[in-house]
Order: sequence, then structure tokens, then C-alpha cells
Amino acid sequence: MAARILVIGNRNYSSWSLRPWLFMKQNGIAFEEVRVPLYQASSKQRLLTYSPSGKVPVLIEGETRVWDSLAILEYLAETHPGTRGWPADSVARTTARSVCAEMHSGFPALRQNLSMNVRKVFAPRTWPAEVDEEIERIQSLWQSCRERHGADGPFLFGRFSAADAMYAPVVWRFIGYSVPLAPAARAYCDAMLALPPMQEWRSAAGAEAETLPQFEMAP
Repeated sequence: MAARILVIGNRNYSSWSLRPWLFMKQNGIAFEEVRVPLYQASSKQRLLTYSPSGKVPVLIEGETRVWDSLAILEYLAETHPGTRGWPADSVARTTARSVCAEMHSGFPALRQNLSMNVRKVFAPRTWPAEVDEEIERIQSLWQSCRERHGADGPFLFGRFSAADAMYAPVVWRFIGYSVPLAPAARAYCDAMLALPPMQEWRSAAGAEAETLPQFEMAP
């Protein structure tokens, strides 16, 4: 077995897989990738050979297995301190962990209505009120992070961090569903989309053969 393996699902749909993959790619952390297409008859059994949760992603490094995107990001930030996965400033670091936790456990309406679909760009449409509220909350959160902690670069805390990896799927959602964005949020999305690993992910998603109807928006 390779020294470091990241098991992911379909690139087009698996937002949780994108997060650690992007962080590792952006920071030059070498790994072997194993892709297990989701929602197939054999998917669960295959995943259980890698992860006790039977879900993606999972990072395998020697005898260590880390499942769940945020847990993997924490592990990588700890074992690769040169990545500066969390901001050095204590206030910024606490804020970064808070916004990551909010993403990890929140925004259920956004997840339900705007499934990540990297291959598609849909026409604008009217969303339920709860979706609009979550879209506004995310834009407000991004703007606050940028204004308070973003002086050193174009990302939420200046330099690319675990927080940007956590919100990367939201960037694809906002762009793919043609969500109207305030200038600050649009600039942040543009900075994220310009990252070579984000373009690599998009290209690979476009080459995937699987289509999962439950994650395809109805006309």
C-alpha cells in the first residue's frame, strides 16, 4: 500500500471529497488517489475496505485512517505545519475553525437545493426563502473574513487555508447555479476558481462517465 492514500467519490458530485483533495493538491502533499464511484451496487462494500464509516473521503497513512473531511484537514494541518492550514494569529485561527464548523454542520437548505454539480451551469432561478437566507449568510461570512483577516492574499484569511478548502464546494454551487453574488463574494469565487487544482478537478469531473439523477436539477 502507498504511503498516503486519499479515497474519494465522484468528482462531479462529492463535495466532501473535494475538500481534503484540494488542500493536499494546493499544498503539494503527495498522495495516491483512489476513486470509488458512489451509489453503485458495490460502492458501500468497496468503501468499507478503506473506511469504517463506509463513506468518502478517507485518508490512509500507514496505520492511520482519518475519515470525515474536517478531521482530515485538522490532521493534515497538524502533520504538515508548513502548510499553515490554520492562520497563525489566534483570533483569525479561532474564526477559521468557527466558519469551518459552521460549514460542516450547517446550511441544510443549500445542500438540499443546490447539490454540487461541477459539469453544469444552470440558469438563474428563484429559491425558497431558507435557501436565500443561507446564501446571504455565506456571503456575509466571506466578506467578514476577508475584511478582518484577508489582507495577505485573496482568500478568506489571506493565504489559502483549511477554511478555503471547506468552502470550495460552495464556490462550485454558486457558479453552477448562477447565484447572483455581491462583488466581494464574486472576487473570492474568482480567486478560488483560478487555482490550478480547482481547474484540474473540473476537468476530471467532466471526464467522468457516471450521471446520478438525484443530483441533477430538474428543468
